[in-house]
Parts: sequence; C-alpha cells; structure tokens
Amino acid sequence: MEAITLLIAVVALIVAILAYQRTGGTAELKRQLEAKTSSVDLKKQIDDLITMTDSLRNRTADALDRLEKAIRKTEKGE
Repeated sequence: MEAITLLIAVVALIVAILAYQRTGGTAELKRQLEAKTSSVDLKKQIDDLITMTDSLRNRTADALDRLEKAIRKTEKGE
C-alpha cells in the first residue's frame, strides 16, 4: 500500500513540475519583470530566487532517490 501511495505522490509531483514549466516558471517571470522594470536589485533577487529554486529541486530529487533506495531495501527484506 505504501508503494502505491509513493507512486501517486511521485506522479503528482511530476504533473506539478510539468504544469509549472508549461506556465513559464521563473523564466517567464524574469522576462516580464525585465520588460517592465530595469531595477538591477530586483533582477539580482530574481536570479537568487532561480538559484534557490534549482537547488531545492536538486535536493528534492536527492531525497526522493534516498527514499526510493530505503523503500527498495525494506521490500527486499520482507
């Protein structure tokens, strides 16, 4: 049952990421702000936000990978 729950959660995560990318994600936000304003500080904040988002995405992927390995170990033990 836990495997089904994990599978549903991973599928939901993938759908959410695809929807985020389809709507433009941070690239669209950056493009809109650059067209409307020329504030260097605001652009730096956006770049920092993009960097943090990428870092968070990588950490989430690593955590899911570790979780998968842990689940596979417990499934083999059963």
